[in-house]
Amino acid sequence: MKINLMHGAGGAVFSELLGSTLTKYVHNNAGGIGLESLDDGAVIPIGDQNIVFTTDSHIVQPLFFPGGDIGRIAVCGTINDLAMMGGRPIALSCGMLIEEGFDVEVLERIVSSMDAALGECGASLVTGDTKVLERGALDGIAINTAGIGVVEKPVRDNGLLVGDQIIVNGTIGDHGMAIMTYREGFDLGEQIKSDVAPLWSLVDSAMNAGTIHAMKDPTRGGFANAINEMAEKSGVQVRISEEDLPIRKSVRSASELLGLNPLDMANEGKVVMGVAPEDAEEILKAMRLNPYGKDAVIVGRVVEGDSVIMETTIGGERFIEAPVGDPVPRVC
Repeated sequence: MKINLMHGAGGAVFSELLGSTLTKYVHNNAGGIGLESLDDGAVIPIGDQNIVFTTDSHIVQPLFFPGGDIGRIAVCGTINDLAMMGGRPIALSCGMLIEEGFDVEVLERIVSSMDAALGECGASLVTGDTKVLERGALDGIAINTAGIGVVEKPVRDNGLLVGDQIIVNGTIGDHGMAIMTYREGFDLGEQIKSDVAPLWSLVDSAMNAGTIHAMKDPTRGGFANAINEMAEKSGVQVRISEEDLPIRKSVRSASELLGLNPLDMANEGKVVMGVAPEDAEEILKAMRLNPYGKDAVIVGRVVEGDSVIMETTIGGERFIEAPVGDPVPRVC
């Protein structure tokens, strides 16, 4: 078997690769803190606290796009992986692979954007590494960020319980569609732009408002992939209301034009939460006070069974299936 682009897209093909390679070895399954949980990060108990550790690599094309750039994604992607487990971000590392001939002015813009994103969540860049490859060996720049955070009681993506309400903090599909339309040369102004944002402050306020049983950020593979992972790992069925799903008209129209499903599109500033039903309204209130949660809404509920079911606007039902891969490669 040869590696292809689908293996890096975060869908079913990627999961098969993980199962056949990385997760089968003894030291990649470290007694409940390693890769076997396939969560957004690892939880490492230290005394009365838990360290959350995660890492991510970023190969965005183009480097700058409506609403963001590779530097902002590099920081936000790692911050959000920590936040999805309830971890307060503390420190990040940064490894850069840079192609010979890359403009220093462009690098300065990227690093400045990273600094601004770090400032939003109170974390710092504390260590890093830089390698320069010969011209033609790399498409400009690739960035790896790793992060650590602290949490008393971690939140997992497999904790959905029957009765839970499913919340998302805003419109879905924005990031993937912003990248796709920009690549294709569509000039849509501010109608479609990336949602890339660091979500720690939003998640922190939500956790202080009520009980969150499970969280996940719908990046590669989008909402469809995230909600299917959460349902399958939790052993429950999730029922989603099509009428309540927040999708911008511009994103929906562009998706129809390009033959894409907005539920499969990557997001970089969204969280999917399963929350205790008695706390759902208080959590919504808290989220809506945050600029990254002003459009937060309940989109579904958890029941007994399996799979993810869409309750359609015309009164029918259909499965929401996890995508085989990301329909738009190199978006994060």
